[in-house]
Amino acid sequence: MDKDFQLLLKKYAELVIKVGVNIQPDQVLIIQAPIETAEFTRLVVASAYEAGAKYVQVEWDDEQVTRIRYEKAPDSSFAYYPKWQADMMEQLAVGGGAVLHIKVPDPELFRGIDSSKVSTAVRAAAVAREKYSSYVRSNKVTWSLIKAPTQAWADKVFADLPGDQRIQAMWEAVFLMNRVDQDDPVAAWQSHIAQLKESQERMNRKRYKSLHYRAPGTDLRVEMPEEHLWLGGGDENEDGIYFVANMPTEEIYTMPLRTGVNGVVSSTLPLNLNGRLIEGIKLTFKDGKVVAYEAQTGLEDLASLLETDEGASYLGEMALVPQDSPISRMGRIFYNTGIDENASCHFALGSSYPVNIKGGTKLSKEELLARGANVSLTHVDFMIGCPELEIDGELPDGTIEPVFRQGNWA
Repeated sequence: MDKDFQLLLKKYAELVIKVGVNIQPDQVLIIQAPIETAEFTRLVVASAYEAGAKYVQVEWDDEQVTRIRYEKAPDSSFAYYPKWQADMMEQLAVGGGAVLHIKVPDPELFRGIDSSKVSTAVRAAAVAREKYSSYVRSNKVTWSLIKAPTQAWADKVFADLPGDQRIQAMWEAVFLMNRVDQDDPVAAWQSHIAQLKESQERMNRKRYKSLHYRAPGTDLRVEMPEEHLWLGGGDENEDGIYFVANMPTEEIYTMPLRTGVNGVVSSTLPLNLNGRLIEGIKLTFKDGKVVAYEAQTGLEDLASLLETDEGASYLGEMALVPQDSPISRMGRIFYNTGIDENASCHFALGSSYPVNIKGGTKLSKEELLARGANVSLTHVDFMIGCPELEIDGELPDGTIEPVFRQGNWA
């Protein structure tokens, strides 16, 4: 690999440490990374120590080992999740640590695997990690989710290129969408965050009661709780440290009113759900709940998701992303929600983020439900943006005005 590429790798590593998790002196960091990304992960570890981290632990993930479990393990394996693993993450959060996820699941990982095994394992993990997940959603822990190429992912996204060119093409895409190709990526991100904050504040000033979405296959009205808050770019943890949870990010987002969603919505991009693809999703909502659902592929997996718990059939997040976002302009499906959701307006089934309602991080589950937020073990985004998307906003006095036209801000 040439010197220019090595320089970009180092700049990316510094970026995720300084902007993503924003490591502070004497802070502990856990990195969860695919074993294929070892070279890049080591650069991240070095950057973390250079930034003053007290201790960095890497938790390696090997998808082939994961696949072997699903092929060979007894059925009793899939309802098991190690308590010590959940306890470790809770202790990290309580102790003021940070978590960096390099998450790039192979879209074909579970091809041929019984979907019930996958859904059972996902639920077991969600139940065991419920307390830690509440810390994450309430910003009690600093965390960031980033991307780095693996061969399986690159083979899916860049199948139109010769095999020996795919990893390099994926790295170039990752650098571009994260502004690593710019002279000063940290400054570029600060400017980008400021622009997202402008959109966030504009929506917060409007205080829309509801948004009405219209597109091919979509006619959906979504109400918001009275004291909902739009957020974008990043947020502060309990100690006032600013971090960016998703890199890249192009969205501003808030929570829908749990019982205030009515109509039909159709997905516009494939959903990679735990290594299984779901395409052509169509959901019908009445008083907030999914009352009918369809999918062109992956219907069984969609059904398993909706059956996770009561809250899985309600929306927890609504996010606005214009079609002219940098990722959307690449014109490529990445089969990775963390990227595809930043090329498209999207919703999430499952839990709301308490930060999206005034005072929400101090509320119990029961209090959140009473305020109109959704509570669930799961949180899964699906993409609904397209060039034909139009969104109207209803102001507090009942006036209707355009918010999106032809997929972009009106």
